[in-house]
Amino acid sequence: MRQIVLDTETTGLSAENGDRIIEIGCVELFARKLTGNNKHFYLNPERDSHEDAYKVHGISNEFLKDKPKFAAVAVELLEYLKDAELIIHNAPFDVSFLNKELELIGRKPLKHCVAKVTDSLMMAKEMFPGKRNSLDALCSRLEVDNAGRTLHGALLDAELLADVYINLTRGQNSLMMEVGGNTQDGAIVAPMDLSVFDLPLLMANGREIADHEKLLADIDKASKGKTVWRKVHGDTTGALSGTMALNSI
Repeated sequence: MRQIVLDTETTGLSAENGDRIIEIGCVELFARKLTGNNKHFYLNPERDSHEDAYKVHGISNEFLKDKPKFAAVAVELLEYLKDAELIIHNAPFDVSFLNKELELIGRKPLKHCVAKVTDSLMMAKEMFPGKRNSLDALCSRLEVDNAGRTLHGALLDAELLADVYINLTRGQNSLMMEVGGNTQDGAIVAPMDLSVFDLPLLMANGREIADHEKLLADIDKASKGKTVWRKVHGDTTGALSGTMALNSI
């Protein structure tokens, strides 16, 4: 499935109270790889940005005056997004604005066009409970270079989020490895199935077990005692399960 990493910039925080989209940035992924088939629009929102919003994105009202309105790009945007999975950081915010723009031009909500919407903020909160999970924080934690990000920009943020998402989801694919794709003469090289190999089992040493136990305790503390292994099996079984999980890596 095609995946589109999407971000918007807006005149303010509430689509229902009349705020509008001023910028849309989209980055395409296919088979977890950047394709370069991206989309970027600046839009005339027909209203001024709030002062606080301007401080975030730095896009002036004067700059947007000669830009197209959302209605002028809607067909192109929807065709681009059609049947794709959207990956959005704090998805309810961006989706609410896109749905309002679609409503204003008599179009159906976004869910009728795309296959699904994935909220990368919710993913990050599940992986890093109790920690800051803003895009900047995730870039720092996952070693994604965001040195060029002084102000928010929809296309730049979508590009950064694409890198963050790939790092967040590493290891979720099956044990299949691409070994070259097409050769120079056009022949297709079949993927390598790693499941046919007898992979060695590496046992954890004492220090690794202790570090893992500390990690389990930190996660348990951050979730306020709601972790499944503590709640269902108790501390002893939970520790054993954690150790067994580490041994199987």
